[in-house]
Amino acid sequence: MTFADLVFTGGPVFTATGDEPCRGSVAVRDGRIIAVSSVDADIQPFIGPATEVVDLDGKLLIPGFQDAHVHAVWGGLDLIRCDLSGDSTRDEYVARLKNYAAANPELEWILGGGWNMSAFPGGTPTASDLDLAVADRPAFIPNRDGHGAWVNSRALELAGITAATPDPADGRIERDADGNPTGTLHEGAMSLVNALLPETSPEDYSRALLIGQEYLHSLGITAWQDAILGGYGDAGDATPAYMAAAESGDLTARVVGALWWDRTRGPEQIPELVMRREKNATGRFAATSVKIMQDGVAENFTAAMLEPYLDGCGHHTDNSGISFVDAAQLISNVTELDALGFQVHFHAIGDRAVRECLDAVEAARAINGPNDNRHHIAHLQVVHPDDIHRFAEIGVTANLQSYWAALEPQMVDLTLPFLGDPRSSWQYPWADLHRAGTHLASGSDWSVSSPDPMAAIHVAVNRRAAPGHEEGDYDAFLPEQSIDLLTAMTAYTAGSAFTNHLDATGTIAVGKLADLVVLDRNPFAGATADIGRTRTEQTFVEGERVYRAPAQP
Repeated sequence: MTFADLVFTGGPVFTATGDEPCRGSVAVRDGRIIAVSSVDADIQPFIGPATEVVDLDGKLLIPGFQDAHVHAVWGGLDLIRCDLSGDSTRDEYVARLKNYAAANPELEWILGGGWNMSAFPGGTPTASDLDLAVADRPAFIPNRDGHGAWVNSRALELAGITAATPDPADGRIERDADGNPTGTLHEGAMSLVNALLPETSPEDYSRALLIGQEYLHSLGITAWQDAILGGYGDAGDATPAYMAAAESGDLTARVVGALWWDRTRGPEQIPELVMRREKNATGRFAATSVKIMQDGVAENFTAAMLEPYLDGCGHHTDNSGISFVDAAQLISNVTELDALGFQVHFHAIGDRAVRECLDAVEAARAINGPNDNRHHIAHLQVVHPDDIHRFAEIGVTANLQSYWAALEPQMVDLTLPFLGDPRSSWQYPWADLHRAGTHLASGSDWSVSSPDPMAAIHVAVNRRAAPGHEEGDYDAFLPEQSIDLLTAMTAYTAGSAFTNHLDATGTIAVGKLADLVVLDRNPFAGATADIGRTRTEQTFVEGERVYRAPAQP
């Protein structure tokens, strides 16, 4: 008998293979699972003098969570810059920025992020607000979703942005009634200031990666797909930081990189993407996906819709959002990427963008034939009912950001009035997608929102914010689109592992890598209203402990 290095026993085990948890034991040796049994006594022969035995004591053992859409390095950068994610009002943002600027007089620019659009009228803060915090230096502060930035007067001045500055094709400068810029830059308009920002040092990228990794491990996340590797917003390319960490062994997570599709360019960039894929793969990191952002977001009216947005009075406008890549060109680009073996990771918020992405994959399948590239569409805020069945038929994974599928001020004030009926009822249709046989994966989009998988799973099941994450007292949001806990947990483990091509992970079975997590309770045994209270106690990657929760006093 070969003794195990590590044994888990005394509690329920969620294998993510189709069944709810049942009592079991798991043995690990050399980083892989060597035994799984529902009878504790069957595991006893694997326990030797040097075996570490983890007594679950009724707590739940699961495969490691995998975040299929996250910005781990950007999240880490926010944590080491001026992080506004813990605040919620204009005055709180101004106070924190003022204190940060005062504490860092040596900084040429004030950088940070994490403000919420619902804190400002119309979702658009002003330069004069930001001037109250810092007026002597330029400031560039992206919002939580990364699709807009708050800048002060000094930044507008340095960038030469005036009433005469035209909007870029892929963005918009927020203006007053006279056409003067007010201090919010949407989508591609961010680049007008972003081009002036100081470069982030390699040391800061590496520090941000390790801080982000530590945080994600504390939430039970053992692998992820970084959804943008390339220059975007106020951050450059984090790929060198990943490669350095993978080569040194500091990268304890498994990471798939999604190479940024530069929407200002065309197919001429594809050979560069091939070269980057070949060059950037070592250890637990591989840049094998391509990220195409097909539209913006609904709150600033840049999500691409089949029908125009409404105005505040319920009348149709002439704006139906932006498709960042021409639909015909998208088909051509995706077909070539698919033929070259790339996975395509789409961002699509509006129903037109979703349809354009599905059309592109369908065309690629028709030309190239079936393959195992495992394309996926993230976000899926508004999906036309006619397109629900196409995901399973074409073989496209729905990458869910379930944390967003709850009512909160941004949804109530900045989205619902401008979508109108019936379009508002087509949002985050998880149950419809699941019933249609769609493969589901899950992610957070951190630092856009919390990366806590249990908070997102809570929303997927309840269609309400998790305890401690509420932004008001709201009813369930489209509760008919809720999915059960088994489905939601499977999406965040086995579902994302499939999407990440990490087939040796994602489930608890003999021969699989021992990427495992101990939760502090079994959420299947409690009330659904308490799912979001679940916390991670221990996280293991290949049988090595990478996180242990501090002991409670």
